[in-house]
Amino acid sequence: MTIAFSDWLAICETKARYCRLMDTKDWDGWADCFVDDLVLDTSPAGGKRVEGRDEAIRYVRGSIEHARTAHHVHNPEIAIDADGNGASVVWAMNDRVEMADNRRAAVGETGHTGYGHYRERYRRCADGRWRIAETQLSYLIYDSRPLPRES
Repeated sequence: MTIAFSDWLAICETKARYCRLMDTKDWDGWADCFVDDLVLDTSPAGGKRVEGRDEAIRYVRGSIEHARTAHHVHNPEIAIDADGNGASVVWAMNDRVEMADNRRAAVGETGHTGYGHYRERYRRCADGRWRIAETQLSYLIYDSRPLPRES
Protein backbone atom coordinates (compact mmCIF):
# COMPACT_ATOMS: atom_id res chain seq x y z
CA MET A 1 0.00 0.00 0.00
CA THR A 2 1.24 3.48 -0.80
CA ILE A 3 1.71 5.54 2.31
CA ALA A 4 -0.23 8.80 2.56
CA PHE A 5 1.89 11.72 3.68
CA SER A 6 -0.59 12.41 6.51
CA ASP A 7 0.01 8.89 7.91
CA TRP A 8 3.78 9.19 7.49
CA LEU A 9 3.73 12.51 9.34
CA ALA A 10 1.43 11.23 12.11
CA ILE A 11 3.68 8.21 12.75
CA CYS A 12 6.76 10.46 12.83
CA GLU A 13 5.02 12.82 15.26
CA THR A 14 4.11 9.89 17.54
CA LYS A 15 7.77 8.86 17.75
CA ALA A 16 8.91 12.46 18.24
CA ARG A 17 6.51 12.75 21.20
CA TYR A 18 7.79 9.40 22.50
CA CYS A 19 11.35 10.78 22.65
CA ARG A 20 10.44 14.19 24.10
CA LEU A 21 8.04 12.86 26.73
CA MET A 22 10.43 10.12 27.89
CA ASP A 23 13.31 12.60 28.18
CA THR A 24 11.17 15.13 30.08
CA LYS A 25 9.76 12.33 32.27
CA ASP A 26 6.14 13.09 31.39
CA TRP A 27 5.02 9.53 32.08
CA ASP A 28 1.29 10.11 31.49
CA GLY A 29 1.99 11.76 28.15
CA TRP A 30 4.49 9.04 27.26
CA ALA A 31 1.94 6.33 28.07
CA ASP A 32 -0.45 7.90 25.53
CA CYS A 33 2.04 7.05 22.75
CA PHE A 34 1.19 3.35 23.21
CA VAL A 35 -1.74 0.95 22.89
CA ASP A 36 -2.91 -0.86 26.06
CA ASP A 37 -1.51 -4.22 24.92
CA LEU A 38 1.95 -2.84 24.10
CA VAL A 39 4.87 -5.25 23.79
CA LEU A 40 8.20 -3.66 24.78
CA ASP A 41 11.24 -5.78 23.97
CA THR A 42 14.64 -4.49 25.03
CA SER A 43 16.18 -7.97 25.31
CA PRO A 44 18.39 -7.47 22.21
CA ALA A 45 19.83 -4.43 24.04
CA GLY A 46 20.39 -6.31 27.31
CA GLY A 47 16.96 -5.60 28.85
CA LYS A 48 13.86 -7.75 28.88
CA ARG A 49 10.52 -8.28 27.16
CA VAL A 50 7.53 -6.67 28.88
CA GLU A 51 3.86 -7.04 27.92
CA GLY A 52 1.22 -4.41 28.69
CA ARG A 53 1.51 -0.62 28.61
CA ASP A 54 1.29 -0.13 32.38
CA GLU A 55 3.99 -2.73 33.07
CA ALA A 56 6.23 -1.25 30.34
CA ILE A 57 5.87 2.25 31.82
CA ARG A 58 6.78 0.92 35.29
CA TYR A 59 9.81 -0.90 33.88
CA VAL A 60 11.21 2.09 31.98
CA ARG A 61 10.31 4.59 34.67
CA GLY A 62 12.07 2.46 37.29
CA SER A 63 15.20 2.44 35.14
CA ILE A 64 15.49 6.09 34.12
CA GLU A 65 13.11 8.24 36.17
CA HIS A 66 15.97 10.22 37.73
CA ALA A 67 18.46 9.80 34.89
CA ARG A 68 19.25 12.54 32.40
CA THR A 69 18.40 11.19 28.96
CA ALA A 70 18.35 12.32 25.34
CA HIS A 71 16.75 10.10 22.69
CA HIS A 72 16.87 10.83 18.97
CA VAL A 73 15.34 8.93 16.06
CA HIS A 74 15.75 9.53 12.36
CA ASN A 75 15.52 8.01 8.88
CA PRO A 76 12.21 6.17 9.34
CA GLU A 77 11.42 3.28 7.01
CA ILE A 78 7.61 3.07 7.12
CA ALA A 79 5.42 0.43 5.48
CA ILE A 80 1.64 0.71 5.88
CA ASP A 81 -0.39 -2.52 6.02
CA ALA A 82 -2.83 -3.23 3.19
CA ASP A 83 -5.83 -2.42 5.41
CA GLY A 84 -4.35 0.99 6.31
CA ASN A 85 -4.64 0.39 10.07
CA GLY A 86 -1.19 -0.89 10.90
CA ALA A 87 2.38 -0.05 10.01
CA SER A 88 5.87 -1.50 10.37
CA VAL A 89 8.60 1.03 11.07
CA VAL A 90 12.38 0.86 11.49
CA TRP A 91 14.01 3.91 13.07
CA ALA A 92 17.71 4.65 13.29
CA MET A 93 18.29 5.85 16.85
CA ASN A 94 20.80 7.12 19.31
CA ASP A 95 20.49 7.71 23.01
CA ARG A 96 22.54 9.25 25.76
CA VAL A 97 21.84 8.27 29.35
CA GLU A 98 23.43 9.77 32.48
CA MET A 99 22.38 7.43 35.27
CA ALA A 100 21.14 8.81 38.57
CA ASP A 101 23.43 8.14 41.52
CA ASN A 102 20.96 5.65 43.04
CA ARG A 103 20.98 3.45 39.86
CA ARG A 104 24.69 3.46 38.99
CA ALA A 105 25.69 0.49 41.14
CA ALA A 106 22.70 -1.56 39.96
CA VAL A 107 23.60 -1.13 36.27
CA GLY A 108 27.38 -0.98 36.72
CA GLU A 109 27.86 2.24 34.77
CA THR A 110 27.51 5.99 35.11
CA GLY A 111 25.78 6.09 31.74
CA HIS A 112 26.08 5.28 28.06
CA THR A 113 25.74 6.48 24.51
CA GLY A 114 24.11 4.05 22.13
CA TYR A 115 23.42 3.80 18.42
CA GLY A 116 21.04 1.27 16.93
CA HIS A 117 17.47 0.70 15.80
CA TYR A 118 13.91 0.60 16.98
CA ARG A 119 11.83 -1.99 15.09
CA GLU A 120 8.19 -1.19 15.70
CA ARG A 121 4.55 -1.90 14.87
CA TYR A 122 2.05 0.94 14.94
CA ARG A 123 -1.72 0.73 15.12
CA ARG A 124 -4.28 3.31 14.00
CA CYS A 125 -6.59 3.55 17.01
CA ALA A 126 -10.33 4.25 17.19
CA ASP A 127 -9.62 7.96 17.79
CA GLY A 128 -7.67 8.05 14.51
CA ARG A 129 -4.26 8.45 16.19
CA TRP A 130 -1.30 6.21 15.46
CA ARG A 131 0.16 4.56 18.57
CA ILE A 132 3.01 2.15 19.14
CA ALA A 133 1.85 -1.47 19.56
CA GLU A 134 5.24 -3.21 19.60
CA THR A 135 8.73 -1.84 20.00
CA GLN A 136 12.09 -3.56 20.01
CA LEU A 137 15.40 -1.83 20.77
CA SER A 138 18.75 -3.12 19.56
CA TYR A 139 22.18 -1.52 19.60
CA LEU A 140 24.90 -1.60 16.97
CA ILE A 141 27.26 0.41 19.19
CA TYR A 142 26.96 0.70 22.96
CA ASP A 143 29.54 2.99 24.52
CA SER A 144 29.31 2.39 28.26
CA ARG A 145 30.90 4.62 30.87
CA PRO A 146 31.81 2.15 33.64
CA LEU A 147 31.83 3.08 37.28
CA PRO A 148 35.16 4.56 38.38
CA ARG A 149 37.45 2.13 40.15
CA GLU A 150 37.86 2.71 43.83
CA SER A 151 41.40 3.45 44.87
